[in-house]
Amino acid sequence: MAAEPDNGASPALGVIVPAYNEEATVGRIIRRVLLQDCVQQVVIVDDCSSDRTFDRVEAFKDDPRVVLLRHDRNMGKGAAIRTGLAAVTAPVVVIQDADLEYDPVDYPKLIGPILEGRADVVYGVRGFAGQTAYSYWFVRGNRLVTTATNILFNCYIQDMETGFKVMRTSLMRRLGLSGNRFDIEPEITGRVLRLGYRIHEVPIDYYARSREEGKKLTWKDGVKALVTLARIRLASRRRLFGAEDVYHRERHAELAAAPRLPAIPGERHVEVQSGEPHPEADLLNRRPNS
Repeated sequence: MAAEPDNGASPALGVIVPAYNEEATVGRIIRRVLLQDCVQQVVIVDDCSSDRTFDRVEAFKDDPRVVLLRHDRNMGKGAAIRTGLAAVTAPVVVIQDADLEYDPVDYPKLIGPILEGRADVVYGVRGFAGQTAYSYWFVRGNRLVTTATNILFNCYIQDMETGFKVMRTSLMRRLGLSGNRFDIEPEITGRVLRLGYRIHEVPIDYYARSREEGKKLTWKDGVKALVTLARIRLASRRRLFGAEDVYHRERHAELAAAPRLPAIPGERHVEVQSGEPHPEADLLNRRPNS
């Protein structure tokens, strides 16, 4: 009998927090992360900040869920993520920026599809309506890069540059990531899509900050994102990932067999109490003929 879904409640999530000169916000974001019941581990990587960022995160060193790491020189967001990934022991991993733009209260709905077995990769889709902290060109640039992703990889996603990227830790370690700076974002997406995984998307809350408040992305990062996506699309799979890995074949088979509709609390209980499945119950687990 399949277990009831826990909707992200059990501790299964490893959180990577890359931080660079975020002394004003990093303490609050770590507190919010640790309040989430689904969090098993928090790996904080200070990328050689020149302010008091590391002093702020040291306040959490006695929490058994927290791992503190520090670069001895500034290496970039991508390098910090890769450093953090090597230390993650939880089965599911999420990247959490330290700037308060993304709220950890969204974790349960982000990891739900993974824990239910319906997805291996989940992105949080930002809502740009009503936000005034960024420019017209920031929004247009984000949409341009997302559209380029859809064209290059023949997919349909709504927010390639989202900071909330969640996936199985075992998968993320197999991506062969090499980006050191903001190019890590398109690299993750491009490599996931080249491996044939579908990206599941859920809406999230997003609290944008302005350039004056510390926003670090520029138009140059958008150009680099396009170059990164094109490079991954044109490269051979062997060059990107090496020899064929049976892991991906097995994961694709399991995902193909997963129910399309999420289970709901009490669904299995009703089936058990009735003594036999309802004649239509198997529709939840049946995929239409392709």
